Amino acid sequence: MISKKLHDAINAQINAELWSAYLYLAMSMDAETKGYKGVANWFYVQFQEEQDHARIFMNYLNSVDAKVTLLPIDEVPATWNSVLDMYKQTLEHEKKVTALINNLAAIANDDRDFASTNRLVWFIDEQVEEEENARDMITAVEAVEDNKYGMYMLDKELAARVYTTPSPLATAAE
Repeated sequence: MISKKLHDAINAQINAELWSAYLYLAMSMDAETKGYKGVANWFYVQFQEEQDHARIFMNYLNSVDAKVTLLPIDEVPATWNSVLDMYKQTLEHEKKVTALINNLAAIANDDRDFASTNRLVWFIDEQVEEEENARDMITAVEAVEDNKYGMYMLDKELAARVYTTPSPLATAAE
Protein backbone atom coordinates (compact mmCIF):
# COMPACT_ATOMS: atom_id res chain seq x y z
CA MET A 1 0.00 0.00 0.00
CA ILE A 2 1.27 3.43 -0.90
CA SER A 3 1.67 5.89 1.98
CA LYS A 4 -0.34 9.11 2.09
CA LYS A 5 2.91 11.10 1.94
CA LEU A 6 4.05 9.36 -1.26
CA HIS A 7 0.54 9.43 -2.73
CA ASP A 8 0.34 13.21 -2.21
CA ALA A 9 3.86 13.70 -3.56
CA ILE A 10 3.08 11.71 -6.72
CA ASN A 11 -0.08 13.75 -7.28
CA ALA A 12 2.07 16.88 -6.96
CA GLN A 13 4.54 15.33 -9.42
CA ILE A 14 1.73 14.75 -11.92
CA ASN A 15 1.01 18.47 -11.72
CA ALA A 16 4.72 19.26 -12.14
CA GLU A 17 4.91 17.03 -15.23
CA LEU A 18 1.87 18.71 -16.76
CA TRP A 19 3.37 22.13 -15.96
CA SER A 20 6.56 20.97 -17.70
CA ALA A 21 4.51 19.95 -20.72
CA TYR A 22 2.86 23.36 -20.78
CA LEU A 23 6.26 25.07 -20.49
CA TYR A 24 7.67 23.12 -23.44
CA LEU A 25 4.55 23.78 -25.48
CA ALA A 26 5.02 27.52 -24.82
CA MET A 27 8.66 27.23 -25.89
CA SER A 28 7.59 25.39 -29.03
CA MET A 29 5.10 28.10 -29.91
CA ASP A 30 7.63 30.88 -29.25
CA ALA A 31 10.25 29.16 -31.40
CA GLU A 32 7.69 28.68 -34.17
CA THR A 33 6.76 32.37 -34.00
CA LYS A 34 10.44 33.27 -34.36
CA GLY A 35 10.82 31.05 -37.44
CA TYR A 36 12.69 28.17 -35.83
CA LYS A 37 10.52 25.25 -36.93
CA GLY A 38 13.11 22.64 -35.95
CA VAL A 39 13.53 24.09 -32.47
CA ALA A 40 9.73 24.24 -32.23
CA ASN A 41 9.62 20.55 -33.14
CA TRP A 42 12.27 19.69 -30.51
CA PHE A 43 10.21 21.40 -27.81
CA TYR A 44 6.97 19.87 -29.10
CA VAL A 45 8.51 16.43 -28.65
CA GLN A 46 9.44 17.49 -25.09
CA PHE A 47 5.82 18.55 -24.58
CA GLN A 48 4.65 15.08 -25.62
CA GLU A 49 7.20 13.38 -23.36
CA GLU A 50 6.12 15.37 -20.31
CA GLN A 51 2.46 14.53 -20.92
CA ASP A 52 3.42 10.88 -21.03
CA HIS A 53 5.46 11.20 -17.85
CA ALA A 54 2.32 12.49 -16.13
CA ARG A 55 0.37 9.59 -17.63
CA ILE A 56 2.90 7.05 -16.30
CA PHE A 57 2.46 8.47 -12.80
CA MET A 58 -1.34 8.45 -13.19
CA ASN A 59 -1.26 4.83 -14.38
CA TYR A 60 0.91 3.92 -11.42
CA LEU A 61 -1.43 5.51 -8.88
CA ASN A 62 -4.37 3.75 -10.52
CA SER A 63 -2.51 0.44 -10.39
CA VAL A 64 -2.00 0.74 -6.62
CA ASP A 65 -5.63 1.82 -6.08
CA ALA A 66 -4.69 5.40 -5.17
CA LYS A 67 -6.74 8.34 -6.40
CA VAL A 68 -5.29 10.66 -9.02
CA THR A 69 -6.01 14.28 -8.13
CA LEU A 70 -5.47 16.76 -10.95
CA LEU A 71 -4.50 20.20 -9.74
CA PRO A 72 -4.58 23.55 -11.57
CA ILE A 73 -1.54 24.24 -13.73
CA ASP A 74 0.23 27.51 -12.99
CA GLU A 75 1.00 29.95 -15.76
CA VAL A 76 4.23 29.50 -17.72
CA PRO A 77 6.35 32.13 -19.52
CA ALA A 78 5.30 32.88 -23.10
CA THR A 79 8.45 34.30 -24.69
CA TRP A 80 12.20 33.98 -24.49
CA ASN A 81 14.95 36.30 -25.69
CA SER A 82 16.70 33.59 -27.70
CA VAL A 83 16.84 29.90 -28.49
CA LEU A 84 19.84 29.66 -26.18
CA ASP A 85 17.75 31.11 -23.33
CA MET A 86 15.11 28.45 -23.97
CA TYR A 87 17.63 25.64 -23.63
CA LYS A 88 19.27 27.20 -20.58
CA GLN A 89 15.87 27.43 -18.89
CA THR A 90 15.21 23.84 -19.96
CA LEU A 91 18.36 22.65 -18.19
CA GLU A 92 17.51 24.58 -15.01
CA HIS A 93 13.97 23.26 -15.10
CA GLU A 94 15.09 19.66 -15.62
CA LYS A 95 17.43 19.98 -12.64
CA LYS A 96 14.40 20.96 -10.53
CA VAL A 97 12.45 17.99 -11.87
CA THR A 98 15.38 15.72 -11.01
CA ALA A 99 15.25 17.01 -7.42
CA LEU A 100 11.49 16.29 -7.31
CA ILE A 101 11.98 12.75 -8.62
CA ASN A 102 14.81 12.17 -6.15
CA ASN A 103 12.49 13.33 -3.36
CA LEU A 104 9.87 10.80 -4.47
CA ALA A 105 12.52 8.08 -4.43
CA ALA A 106 13.61 9.12 -0.93
CA ILE A 107 10.03 8.93 0.34
CA ALA A 108 9.53 5.50 -1.27
CA ASN A 109 12.82 4.35 0.23
CA ASP A 110 11.86 5.61 3.70
CA ASP A 111 8.50 3.83 3.33
CA ARG A 112 10.24 0.64 2.20
CA ASP A 113 7.83 0.78 -0.74
CA PHE A 114 9.72 -1.38 -3.21
CA ALA A 115 7.05 -1.27 -5.92
CA SER A 116 7.15 2.52 -5.99
CA THR A 117 10.94 2.49 -5.80
CA ASN A 118 11.02 0.20 -8.83
CA ARG A 119 8.73 2.50 -10.85
CA LEU A 120 10.81 5.54 -9.88
CA VAL A 121 14.04 3.99 -11.18
CA TRP A 122 12.77 4.60 -14.73
CA PHE A 123 12.22 8.28 -13.92
CA ILE A 124 15.64 8.62 -12.30
CA ASP A 125 17.28 7.26 -15.45
CA GLU A 126 15.04 9.48 -17.60
CA GLN A 127 16.16 12.59 -15.72
CA VAL A 128 19.82 11.81 -16.40
CA GLU A 129 18.91 11.73 -20.10
CA GLU A 130 16.79 14.91 -19.89
CA GLU A 131 19.60 16.92 -18.31
CA GLU A 132 22.16 15.55 -20.77
CA ASN A 133 19.92 16.44 -23.74
CA ALA A 134 19.50 20.00 -22.47
CA ARG A 135 23.26 20.40 -21.95
CA ASP A 136 23.90 19.02 -25.44
CA MET A 137 21.46 21.52 -26.92
CA ILE A 138 23.12 24.41 -25.08
CA THR A 139 26.48 23.31 -26.46
CA ALA A 140 25.08 23.00 -29.99
CA VAL A 141 23.37 26.40 -29.95
CA GLU A 142 26.42 28.10 -28.42
CA ALA A 143 28.54 26.62 -31.22
CA VAL A 144 26.40 28.21 -33.94
CA GLU A 145 24.48 31.08 -32.34
CA ASP A 146 26.44 33.83 -34.15
CA ASN A 147 26.44 31.92 -37.45
CA LYS A 148 23.13 32.22 -39.31
CA TYR A 149 23.90 29.31 -41.61
CA GLY A 150 24.95 27.14 -38.66
CA MET A 151 21.73 27.96 -36.81
CA TYR A 152 19.77 27.23 -39.98
CA MET A 153 21.42 23.81 -40.28
CA LEU A 154 20.88 23.02 -36.58
CA ASP A 155 17.23 24.03 -36.90
CA LYS A 156 16.86 21.71 -39.92
CA GLU A 157 18.43 18.86 -37.95
CA LEU A 158 16.07 19.40 -35.00
CA ALA A 159 13.09 19.22 -37.34
CA ALA A 160 13.86 15.52 -37.81
CA ARG A 161 13.43 14.65 -34.12
CA VAL A 162 10.54 12.25 -33.61
CA TYR A 163 8.57 11.28 -30.57
CA THR A 164 8.98 7.81 -29.11
CA THR A 165 6.50 6.44 -26.58
CA PRO A 166 8.27 5.80 -23.26
CA SER A 167 8.69 2.13 -22.36
CA PRO A 168 6.33 2.16 -19.34
CA LEU A 169 3.50 3.23 -21.66
CA ALA A 170 4.57 1.07 -24.59
CA THR A 171 4.55 -2.07 -22.44
CA ALA A 172 1.23 -1.09 -20.82
CA ALA A 173 -0.42 -1.01 -24.25
CA GLU A 174 0.69 -4.53 -25.13
